[in-house]
Amino acid sequence: MYKASRVTLTTPKSFPLKAVKAALFSAVLLPSLSLASSIGDPEKEDLKFGFIKLTDMAPLAIAYEKGYFEDEDLYVTLEAQANWKVLLDRVIDGELDGAHMLAGQPLGATLGYGTQADIITAFSMDLNGNGITVSNEIWQQMKQHLTKDAAGKYHHPISASALKPVIEDYKAQGKPFNMGMVFPVSTHNYELRYWLAAGGVNPGFYAPAKGDISGQISADALLSVTPPPQMPATMEAGTIYGYSVGEPWNQQAVFKGIGVPVVTDYEIWKNNPEKVFGVSKDWADKYPNTHLHVVKALIRAAKWLDEDNNANRKEAVEILSRSEYVGADYDVIANSMTGTFEYEKGDVREVPDFNVFFRYNATYPYYSDAIWYLTQMRRWGQIDSFKPDAWYMDMAKKVYRPDIYAQAAQSLIEDGVMAASDFPDFKTETGFKPEQSEFIDNLSYDGRYPNKYLESLTIGLKGSQTP
Repeated sequence: MYKASRVTLTTPKSFPLKAVKAALFSAVLLPSLSLASSIGDPEKEDLKFGFIKLTDMAPLAIAYEKGYFEDEDLYVTLEAQANWKVLLDRVIDGELDGAHMLAGQPLGATLGYGTQADIITAFSMDLNGNGITVSNEIWQQMKQHLTKDAAGKYHHPISASALKPVIEDYKAQGKPFNMGMVFPVSTHNYELRYWLAAGGVNPGFYAPAKGDISGQISADALLSVTPPPQMPATMEAGTIYGYSVGEPWNQQAVFKGIGVPVVTDYEIWKNNPEKVFGVSKDWADKYPNTHLHVVKALIRAAKWLDEDNNANRKEAVEILSRSEYVGADYDVIANSMTGTFEYEKGDVREVPDFNVFFRYNATYPYYSDAIWYLTQMRRWGQIDSFKPDAWYMDMAKKVYRPDIYAQAAQSLIEDGVMAASDFPDFKTETGFKPEQSEFIDNLSYDGRYPNKYLESLTIGLKGSQTP
């Protein structure tokens, strides 16, 4: 079902395709430009990468389909995985060389939350791309607490304060209010929790030191794990009343007529980091050149996805709709990938940055992104004790590797494939974004001061508090 990266018959592995292209480029087009790269040949050429069937796996699919892996002398097989745990376990066991991962997965694994393993990332796969969907029944109840604009559309972003009275009513009837998310250390879990808490709903705490990893201590809404492709069917069956997931599974609910996406993660935290490409530290140490060549191919794929104001997105949607990748209908994937998002059926709005793969330095692995995830782990009890600010910085540096990214980017610049202006200024870049304030609760986040940020959050652990 899954094919290996194409090999040109006239260019056997013993004579790398990249060398042929570079020689032609140098001799015919730019004879004065040196294309020598500081990166050596890959130590390992045949690779297998895992992914989950979500549209934000796109950089892997595009690097494969456009021959960017081949250009780096890499022969790649892409393989869909059953769920995030299986994917992580296979990377740890060496069955996969690397994978499309939740941004929090390398951090959670390195911390020992769940399976303990040293996982690193040198490439951020995208910004935004998620949503929160509720069933039609819940939406009808929420609408009683919403207002409309002059055009008759509901004001956005929709706050979880409109869901709070619905949850309270269920609680009064003795009915648990169940919602789905994809993994305990997933962006989706933290975004759902952030949205709920901003609306006055407590999503519950974890207490691993006490043996409670349910995440439901003191919870108003009970969050549990559901694999992304199963979200719509699980909600349709009534097992959950809503969920937080990446595309195309929010739009699938609209197309199937079973639910309504009420908010996107772009509205919860504008241009939030979403997925990363993760490898085990042992693998990266054993195959450093291979790792750099992989990152180079992925950077090129990300740029292709965003270039010319998303001009390539329709082609990308066609590729992703194939069964070996996401396998959802073209129209479902296109609904968000091409710059729009549909909320209630017929309520289609322009969201050009719903999926960002390269703009805004999206591919750079910022320390401040890592630290935000760590603050959420602490906020909800997955990190069960106080940690000083320096600890957050140390952990971010252990897992997020902008040094590897910068080396790969510099090689692309030397190759003449990309320009220095495509990247951050590596001479001055600190790995910290400027203070960010575009959150749904209007709070600000500065990754240099994680404990100060935790203190500003109304619901959640801070200081020495425990669940």
